[in-house]
Amino acid sequence: MRRVRDLARRAALAAVAAPGSKAVYYGAGPAALWGEPRDHICGGMPDSEGGSVTAGRAMQREWDFIIVGSGFGGSVAGLRLVEKGYRVLMLEKGARFGPDDFARTTWNLRRWLWAPSLGLRGPFRMTFLRHLTALSGVGVGGGSLIYGGVLQEPQDDAFFTAPSWRHLADWRRELAPHYATARRMLGAAEVPDHTYPDRAVRAVARALGRERDHTPTTVGVFFGEPGETVPDPFFEGEGPDRTGCTHCGGCMVGCRYGAKNTLDRNYLWLAERNGLEIRDFSEVTAVRPRDGGYQVDVREGRRPWPRRPRSYRAARVVLAGGVLGTVPLLLRLRNDPSGLPRLSPQVGEFVRTNSEVLMGVVAPGKEMSEGVAITSILRTGEHSTLEPVRYPSGSGVLRVLQAPHAPGETLARRLAAAARRVLRHPLRTLRAWLVRDWARRTLILLYMSTDDSHLRLRRRRSGTLTTDASSGRAPRASIPEATALGEAIADYVGGYPVSFVMETLAGTPTTAHVLGGCVMGDWPETGVIGPDHQVWNYPGLYVIDGSAVSANPGV
Repeated sequence: MRRVRDLARRAALAAVAAPGSKAVYYGAGPAALWGEPRDHICGGMPDSEGGSVTAGRAMQREWDFIIVGSGFGGSVAGLRLVEKGYRVLMLEKGARFGPDDFARTTWNLRRWLWAPSLGLRGPFRMTFLRHLTALSGVGVGGGSLIYGGVLQEPQDDAFFTAPSWRHLADWRRELAPHYATARRMLGAAEVPDHTYPDRAVRAVARALGRERDHTPTTVGVFFGEPGETVPDPFFEGEGPDRTGCTHCGGCMVGCRYGAKNTLDRNYLWLAERNGLEIRDFSEVTAVRPRDGGYQVDVREGRRPWPRRPRSYRAARVVLAGGVLGTVPLLLRLRNDPSGLPRLSPQVGEFVRTNSEVLMGVVAPGKEMSEGVAITSILRTGEHSTLEPVRYPSGSGVLRVLQAPHAPGETLARRLAAAARRVLRHPLRTLRAWLVRDWARRTLILLYMSTDDSHLRLRRRRSGTLTTDASSGRAPRASIPEATALGEAIADYVGGYPVSFVMETLAGTPTTAHVLGGCVMGDWPETGVIGPDHQVWNYPGLYVIDGSAVSANPGV
């Protein structure tokens, strides 16, 4: 089967490939998976053993494509495929959200947190693993529902030339036009605010001689007039009405004003009006080769139980459920003789965290919650960046997970560091724990790096998910440069440095950008997918999400 080289390696990494001409599409770029005419697929598809099926049998399938997941990779694929005339079904295990469905604050766990077994069906998920705590999104629109909206391009050559994938393509050249499409489709704009946290970061940057490296972020937000609703300003009136950003800081709880450019307001909005069918509360449990195409088994329903089993068939399947959706599914199917037993042994390997460190600074009396979620970025060195992050006033549920920031390689060293901090600053410690409106007084610092550390994601015999560091150096919960920057900013604002309790007690890093697990390779022994994002040994099965990202972007 011919490679779809221009497809998804760009879509998964730029998260926004957009083929076609302006007369037909809302983007520009080369033909790829969605560039093949519909009759090519319906005229005969290779089966899992390299044979083919007749046009008649292919036409009997319910769908040309099934997309599993509705985040960035799935949304891009969905729009481009329906624009070509394909019948496309998108399956999403989370809910569909409108602006009024989001929680006002993080204390409304039912509307904010994803824990369906507890009756919580919000868009924010926390996954606790042995070596990693991952923050991710669930729902129609995936991570775009709760991300900070930042659309920074990687600048470090270490991302584009990482040994893990540099031999497969000239990535900087290949991705460049698709970053441009990303900015257009997601309504990228420079943040107009200069908030108190930005001034604090600027002061530290000046002291380090890096003031020029501190710049406003580029974000997918419609600024306009705050609170004023206007007709679609992005797609010649074809998109939804938009309301100007109110700078409330609520981007990562869920935008209740319709200002943030989440995927349901661009790619998915346009795709549904071109024929894409989205079914929410539909969790995929299996993907099996059938009659030259694939059968996708699903459990449907809002409640954890009972849930309706159902199966769909398609000529091709795109897996786009993110690292925590796609990788566990493939790990299970690799051990299922009727599933996908010929998957690469690399499934679950090289899971990365973007080498992130999250650190908080609690500063009573200081205003931290005004503005969009992330208003500026500091390039701290050749391979690292720092961003000030905020939650809206009243959203203080994460305070129950805070502990003194205490770097150290062992538990004993971390506990000793925490004790020293408490004893040296007893009043600051007390104020940090008793402060009113924690979110309003707390600045979160997000440090990111292209440093190449990684984990292996695997399933225990019990079926639960875990990690190990057998494939390389594990990500760290604290990095000296990040700690030094956090301490300097804390001194500037008169604040108290804190971390997640998992970092202080267990040495477990927290990341909002978990990547990898289905990395690229030039054959099955080196990667789960090829440079075209097609799964080795399974023609017509693709992975187009963060699990395909094969290096840390550092932004």
